[in-house]
Amino acid sequence: MPIDRSHYEAVEASPPQSSIPLTIQQDWDASPSIAMRHHDEIDESEEAELEDEMMDIPHEASLAMKKRLWWRNALLTALWILSWYFFATLLSVYNKWMFSPERFGFPYPFFVTSMHFWIQTIIASILRFSFPSRFRPSNSPDLRAYSTRVAPTAVATALDIGSSNLSLQLITLSFYTMVKSSSLIFVLFFAFLFKLEPFSLRLVAVITLISTGVLLMVFTETAFVLLGFLLVLAGSAFGGLRWALTTLLLRDQKLGMDNPVVTLFWLAPAMGATLSFLSIVVEGWGNVFATKFFHDGAEIAKTIPLLILPGTLAFAMVLSEFFIISRAGVVPMSIAGIFKEVTTLTVAAWVFGDSLTPLNIIGVIITFLGIILYTYHKYQKSLESSVPLDAHGNPIPTSSFDRGVRLDEDAMPLKGRSNGHTGHRTDLVEEDVEERLQS
Repeated sequence: MPIDRSHYEAVEASPPQSSIPLTIQQDWDASPSIAMRHHDEIDESEEAELEDEMMDIPHEASLAMKKRLWWRNALLTALWILSWYFFATLLSVYNKWMFSPERFGFPYPFFVTSMHFWIQTIIASILRFSFPSRFRPSNSPDLRAYSTRVAPTAVATALDIGSSNLSLQLITLSFYTMVKSSSLIFVLFFAFLFKLEPFSLRLVAVITLISTGVLLMVFTETAFVLLGFLLVLAGSAFGGLRWALTTLLLRDQKLGMDNPVVTLFWLAPAMGATLSFLSIVVEGWGNVFATKFFHDGAEIAKTIPLLILPGTLAFAMVLSEFFIISRAGVVPMSIAGIFKEVTTLTVAAWVFGDSLTPLNIIGVIITFLGIILYTYHKYQKSLESSVPLDAHGNPIPTSSFDRGVRLDEDAMPLKGRSNGHTGHRTDLVEEDVEERLQS
């Protein structure tokens, strides 16, 4: 019996009823290419989506771009350093006037410094609650994190300031400055210990050269007092520990303290409380309030503004320090401080005729040479580092506040996809996209 194929041909010519929209089914006989176009549009949209995901995968900056980024970041960091110099100079002039017996003659530096930290606490609190979107992150340290991370930083700060101030009662300022030149070595030691800087023999040699230059720069014949020497040395060690711990806080996004203002909000109260306790023990608040500065209402009205207004200068100075640390690191900030001292000493000798011995001049030259070598060392490391870029060719930021990028050997590895401006990674990597495209 012959097979009637007309039925099968009619079935093959009709589209599947369940898989094609009604409008396409109605126009099937008139426009048989609509279904293919619809299928192609779906494929094109999927490929476009995958291409967008591929574009989101970070790629490394070129050598020329890394050079431009280094100079841009160097300029921004230099602006913060200049800000630090400015406020530190104003605060130094104030301290000289405040504590000098020939001027205002207030004899209690621990009390004054503790008041400055309480003023910083108030200013940071005002900023935090006035601009919550910027200075009030979702994360904050709990009691355990505060006691193990924030409190040790405050104690190290108090011990640094306390040891240094007590030593000045036993030794001369010149001897104090000579011993204090060791602070950079302690900064580098703790930077290595807490892995803030990768260990490098070249870096050790450069820091040793700078410290030697500073020692020669301020060297003078003076009497040696063992207890004073040990106190200054302890102050230098606590100073290095203080800045290393501060750097760890500024880099910790989980605690929500990678913002300098927020860090100061949490840190200043602990510093104020620690220094207040130190002031009570060493100076005695009974002695403080028994002085002529708190004798009557007129004296109190004159003394209080002299405690409050410099606190705002201290806030601006500490904030500048924190910004420098968050952008460049603790070692560059310490070297910037040495550069300030070298510049001040050189200008004083040139303009005001301050005498420098041949040994002091050699120390100035060695220190300048060491700073130049350190800058070149960091520049070379920045060119060797990996700088991931987002889909638009911008560096992925390293903190929720600072929109710069750290150009050094600690740069983030090129892995994963940028999730907006936070710099966090998702699980999508290049191999995943290639596999999906092939499928």
